[in-house]
Amino acid sequence: MTRPAVGDTVPAFEMTADDGSVVSDAALRGRRYVLYFYPKDDTPGCTTQACSLRDSFAAVTGTGVEVFGVSPDSVRSHVKFRDKYALPYRLLSDEGHRAAEAFGVWIEKSRYGRTYFGNERTSFIVGPDGTVEHVLPKVKPDEHVGLILEALAA
Repeated sequence: MTRPAVGDTVPAFEMTADDGSVVSDAALRGRRYVLYFYPKDDTPGCTTQACSLRDSFAAVTGTGVEVFGVSPDSVRSHVKFRDKYALPYRLLSDEGHRAAEAFGVWIEKSRYGRTYFGNERTSFIVGPDGTVEHVLPKVKPDEHVGLILEALAA
């Protein structure tokens, strides 16, 4: 699928969080939130990204948004990752990568001559009405928080 653009209604989703709760677009209606898609728990880039969000959590949530990380890892993997780095936000398990596909971020990648599919590091800021306010595609882990704060201030 193609990536939703600014002004589009967010694709429908329902995923289990690391705390066992179920998070869906319908349940989040009326709230502003950030969904950040990342490739894999406890890998160097994803850890940098997750920890920078942790370290700037008060600044990000001070703008009135909730933050959710999304990867194809299991809930069990998310719990270990969250606990290891004391992440203060929920991680959503997209094991079947249905949400990543719906958001257009499940892409073909290549590394060391090997081709595979995985999440593109992309964030969506969604408004209380369920529409996409900002899309931050192909973000670099160490620039992610700055881009989110800049978009939230716009």
